[in-house]
Amino acid sequence: MLYFTKWKATLVLLVCALGVIYAAPNFLPKGIFSTEASWMPGKQISLGLDLRGGSHMLLEVGVDSVIRERYDSLTENMRDALREQRIRYRGLRGSAEGASVSIVSDDDVEKARSMLAKLDPLTIVGGEGNHIMMTYNEKTRREMIDRAISQSLEVVRRRVDELGTTEPSIQRQGEDRIVVQVPGLDNPTRLRDILGRTAKMNFHLINETKTPQQAKATGIPPGAVIMPGADDASPGEPEEYLVDRRVVVSGDNLIDSQPTFNDGRPVVSFRFDAAGGARFGDVTSKNTGRRLAIVLDGKVISAPRINEPIMGGSGIITGQFGAQEANDLSLLLRAGALPAPMKILEERSVGPGLGQDSIDSGEIAAILGMVFVVAFMAISYGLFGIFANIALVVNLILILAVMSILQATLTLPGIAGIVLTVGMAVDANVLIFERIREERKVGRSIINSIDAGYRSAMSTILDANITTLIAALVLFSFGSGPIKGFAVTLAIGIITSMFAAIWVTRLIVAIWVKRCRPTELVL
Repeated sequence: MLYFTKWKATLVLLVCALGVIYAAPNFLPKGIFSTEASWMPGKQISLGLDLRGGSHMLLEVGVDSVIRERYDSLTENMRDALREQRIRYRGLRGSAEGASVSIVSDDDVEKARSMLAKLDPLTIVGGEGNHIMMTYNEKTRREMIDRAISQSLEVVRRRVDELGTTEPSIQRQGEDRIVVQVPGLDNPTRLRDILGRTAKMNFHLINETKTPQQAKATGIPPGAVIMPGADDASPGEPEEYLVDRRVVVSGDNLIDSQPTFNDGRPVVSFRFDAAGGARFGDVTSKNTGRRLAIVLDGKVISAPRINEPIMGGSGIITGQFGAQEANDLSLLLRAGALPAPMKILEERSVGPGLGQDSIDSGEIAAILGMVFVVAFMAISYGLFGIFANIALVVNLILILAVMSILQATLTLPGIAGIVLTVGMAVDANVLIFERIREERKVGRSIINSIDAGYRSAMSTILDANITTLIAALVLFSFGSGPIKGFAVTLAIGIITSMFAAIWVTRLIVAIWVKRCRPTELVL
């Protein structure tokens, strides 16, 4: 029937009222509404990088280091296996090409090959004569690289989220690159510092058999390595430590890290998970009196002496850093270490001036589109065209309201999507009004013509809008950056335009017919 039931009319009016309430903060000074809940009114639409300004970075993930680390780990496993089988060897080393070793005795070569082949089923055992070379096959290498990129994306996302920014865009580009866009970031230098550090923290025991200087002069002990200190021991010369190569506790077991103060100095507290805490307690129990090196990105940031077993699974990191450095370090440790170092290939800061120009241009385009569409509908359909124009305004309000509720990011292509929606929004009313004209021409009454117009055009309207909505969903699923921004506003606009064009106009027409009781339709 043409006339709405009370609950339908109430529902339409309620949706329109909520739309006005949630869209209002976008036109009022910020702070009029004071609320933190994302579903409450008071949230303005988030602007994208092209409108608000911010920081843009292109990062390259050092995938070669991922492969090199795996080969280094494989080398340690080869050393343990060869020693366990009492096979003499020399020249054991890992490189980016593989892990290699030379067997001393010819009689042990086949035994060593057979044993090493079982060490890792994903490796290929090659080499000639006494020389054995272990490498990963191409499929395994590809999986390692893809896994490293995926982990890097997740770690970068967690680090950027810790900065408290809104709607960052973090996407993979090509084989080994990541694009990071952070709208509204006031300090791009800090973003570079946060993303440029691997933040891989491990715990090693200090090797006290020699000093670093003695090791350089007489040879580094087996299983040890010289690492630089994070602080300068003297101008131009960093302090060095001789540490055991083996990691006694991995930073992967960290579950929390917070900046705090100890004796008035900024420090970073950390806490392990159950497995890491048990391992940490076991290591400190067995090595009481020795020094434990806390290594971050290949540098020793602290080397305290273990005075007693630490069974709580927590501790603190001290160093020569201020409050901001302690906060950033705790942020990095909370977000997790990058599986590989990243190199900043490109860094751009987008100023808000460009964004304001884009907003102004978008506003002009939207206003012009509105003016032409409103004029066309009013001239073509008279009073019914005015009804459609009212629904068009309601549609725009609902788009802004939905985007504010969802905190969707508005980009320049998103403005284009809204302008396109303005043109498409009246399509449903054109179909309805033309159908009403046809029904009136064949002699139906006014009420029956209007009712038949809305009912008959419904299937065509649904078909047209659903196919467009599917296209918008596909663009959002497989697109990136600007394409997603366009798809978001297009999808929201399709849904709100169907509501406004069908329900809002029908309610207006029903009220008009009931109050004015017209004897003829001017269409």
